Amino acid sequence: MLPKYSVYQELMDAKVVAVVRGQNGHEAIQVSKAAVEGGITAIELTYTTPEVEEVFKELRHMNVLLGAGSVMDPETARHAILSGAKFIVSSHFVKEIAALCNRYSVPYLPGCMNISDMALALEAGCDVLKLFPANTFDPSFIKSVNGPLPNVRIMPTGGISLKNMNDWLDAGAVAVGVGSDLTKAFQKGGYDEAVSLSREYIAKMNQRTEV
Repeated sequence: MLPKYSVYQELMDAKVVAVVRGQNGHEAIQVSKAAVEGGITAIELTYTTPEVEEVFKELRHMNVLLGAGSVMDPETARHAILSGAKFIVSSHFVKEIAALCNRYSVPYLPGCMNISDMALALEAGCDVLKLFPANTFDPSFIKSVNGPLPNVRIMPTGGISLKNMNDWLDAGAVAVGVGSDLTKAFQKGGYDEAVSLSREYIAKMNQRTEV
């Protein structure tokens, strides 16, 4: 299996991706480590986090699938890949990022909100698309998209919570991106509370798989 598709498989196995957007590098490291301790196996470090390069250095040797988010251009994508990112995520589709990621066989998950965006991303070799912000949609949107575009695979991000996570997965999402919940937990109750919430997400996911 090509490395690109093994990463996709890891994402689909993980189901829950912690999207970490820290106020600084230290916070991002702590939230990420708390997520891993809580059982989350995939992390997306956003490039809106100050000192994000130091965060990659701290985490790249951990047993976790590490990706980069909020990537706006191919230069940043290349920097993320060299820093240890195994997948690249952006808030919208950027064809130059798609070309670079294809060149190095790295998955690119662009943010898409409509059929036109999704069709362009598919044609550029994107196999999994990020639905963002997901809180403006209903989980049934995935079924609607899979009518005209049956091969689209979607990872909703933005507004995902313990209450609606399984609704999205049951509707066909290959994974969900969980962001502000974990950071807020850390800011409110520290490391242990972020670990506890991460465990809740994994427990919720496991409830679904046990049914």
